[in-house]
Order: sequence, then C-alpha cells, then structure tokens
Amino acid sequence: QLRVVESGGGLVQPGGSLRLSCAISGRSWGYYSVGWFRQAPGKEREGVSVISTKGDVTNYADSVRGRFTISRDNPKNLVNLQMNSLKPEDTAVYYCAAVLSAAGTLVASDYDYWGQGTQVTVSS
Repeated sequence: QLRVVESGGGLVQPGGSLRLSCAISGRSWGYYSVGWFRQAPGKEREGVSVISTKGDVTNYADSVRGRFTISRDNPKNLVNLQMNSLKPEDTAVYYCAAVLSAAGTLVASDYDYWGQGTQVTVSS
C-alpha cells in the first residue's frame, strides 16, 4: 500500500515556472514507476510525464516536452516535476500516481495509487 501526496501548485504568470513535488510513502515504493497527470475542466485526464523506478527512463507528452522535467530522489521518496515556460493551457489539476512497473506509461488507467491533486493556474 502506498500513500501519494502532491504539493507545489499555485498561480503563476505565463512564461513562469513552478515545481511540483510528489511524496510517496510505503516500503516497496522503489518498485513503482511514477507519473504526473493533469485534468483541466471539461477535459479528460491526460498523461504529462513518467519516470522509471531507477529514474533512468523518462517520457513526456508532446505538449510539455522541452518545458517540463521529471526527476526522482529515491532516498527521499520524492518525485518532482519542474515546469518552465508555463502557458495558460497548462492550467489544470495535476495528479501524481504510481504503478508497480519498472517503466510506466502515460495511460492513467494503468496506475494503482493516486494523490488528491494540486491546482496549477497559469494566468496574467
């Protein structure tokens, strides 16, 4: 059993940056790949980024590639999402999720454990 808690959301102007953090507790968390997802009002939840158990394999949605960076600190049980050059269309509730797999996907239905989400609003 894992517990997933996101933090770091907020209001930022277009072109600005935010860093989201995902704290995961549970003895076996090192066996889980971790993904970030987002859901805007009226839209389906979409995969943003994913990182493998060892942190050596990452993947990004085309819409954020080159602007977002995912990283993992296994000793601290943290997965971070650095978001730069933010755009209004990045506005959404961002969720962290974990899947028991060496390398996860960007498909939400694959994931076993979810956090409660954190709001990111990009607006001037």
